[in-house]
Amino acid sequence: MQDKVNMVLRLLLGLIFAVFGANKLVTFLPSPEFSTDAMNFFGALASSGYFLKLLGIVEVASGLMLLTNRFTALALTMLAPVTINIFLFHVFLAPSGLVLAIIVIGLNAYLAYVNRDKFSAVLS
Repeated sequence: MQDKVNMVLRLLLGLIFAVFGANKLVTFLPSPEFSTDAMNFFGALASSGYFLKLLGIVEVASGLMLLTNRFTALALTMLAPVTINIFLFHVFLAPSGLVLAIIVIGLNAYLAYVNRDKFSAVLS
């Protein structure tokens, strides 16, 4: 039973990042309304010319790793700073998305805990 729960949570996190990462590469979802500060932050990332594309590639690649259950620990490691930034973005700049941010950071933390044996060499 626990394996099925872990699989569903892994697939959910993978799907979230695959979809939202792909949206950074090819926009197909409408942009939510953000505060001026949030838009300024997001605009700065976009104006760099590379950051949102790089972020989209990392999110899609990590999402696909989770969806296929290949290199799960690597995907969770790559997504850790992304999820922290998503959470902090919504805490400080766009509180309307905080529920999804908490879900994403919770899923990443839970899956990292479940896969903690794969991180033992890095943490020793």
